[in-house]
Amino acid sequence: MNHKKAQWPWHVLTVLVLIGLAGALYYATSLMSYEWRWNRVPQYFAYQAEETQRATDISTVTELVRKGSSAQVTLRNDAGDEQHLTVDENSLQFAQGDDVAEGDVVGVTRHWAAGPLLWGLWTTLWLSVVSGVLGLLIGLVTGLCRLSSNPTLRDLSSIYVELVRGTPLLVQIFIFYFFIGTVMNLSREFAGIAALSLFTGAYVAEIIRSGVQSIARGQNEAARSLGLSAGQSMRHVVLPQAFKRVLPPLAGQFISLVKDTSLVSVIAITELLKSGREVITTSFSPFEILFCVAGLYLLINLPLSKIASRLERRLAQSD
Repeated sequence: MNHKKAQWPWHVLTVLVLIGLAGALYYATSLMSYEWRWNRVPQYFAYQAEETQRATDISTVTELVRKGSSAQVTLRNDAGDEQHLTVDENSLQFAQGDDVAEGDVVGVTRHWAAGPLLWGLWTTLWLSVVSGVLGLLIGLVTGLCRLSSNPTLRDLSSIYVELVRGTPLLVQIFIFYFFIGTVMNLSREFAGIAALSLFTGAYVAEIIRSGVQSIARGQNEAARSLGLSAGQSMRHVVLPQAFKRVLPPLAGQFISLVKDTSLVSVIAITELLKSGREVITTSFSPFEILFCVAGLYLLINLPLSKIASRLERRLAQSD
């Protein structure tokens, strides 16, 4: 209890430091004569889209029923065919009994639609999930190959890991899209996922390899003495123990993957950062949009970090 009481002044100091940083940022923007326009931001998350409702034939408004904020319009042509439309009441262009020409706008309907920032967030999420799962599978296989007694498997996996880790991800994305993608006629999404997966797989392979090697050799020998094969020993004894040790670095790698998805914008994939840059060109609110983009990345990564920490504690309690 006394320990907690002694800590509260430091927490207060932390809050004061954060407030000071926010104030310094605001002061810096005031020196630039920057005008904050946060009221422009919500429309880039969600907005009310309008859909025009038109008459398909020369007809007459035979019935008009108002229900709340909408109006149900019935149009009838000379042949007796009817067209039923529902439009927003305040957009209604005709009254009952009016004649309507073919193609005339009767009104509009409005519905909520996702804005570019939400679409960019969705693209970042599915790119991260697909690339993360594939990268984990590639890394698991490659990491075990690096521990194999077969020299060919060991050499090939080592070459792959060193090549990928020794070159920038941006260069790999360019190679996959402009060279391999052109030869094999790959879509930009496929090329981006392939580059992200192979890049992540190389780092996961090293994490898996180091995790397996951290398990005492006696564990494997004890399993083999009980009659388990090498594969069974690895699957039932070594890997479960190694998983507990590699969980923190794996979580860190997947968090890095989420941020690395921003690089696929160079091959015209509209993920979160590219969506933000496109919004900036129309909103003229660069700081607001960039802060929102940063906040959305945190919205993805902070829960991942918390989940990994909780899982790590639970696994530690099970020992």
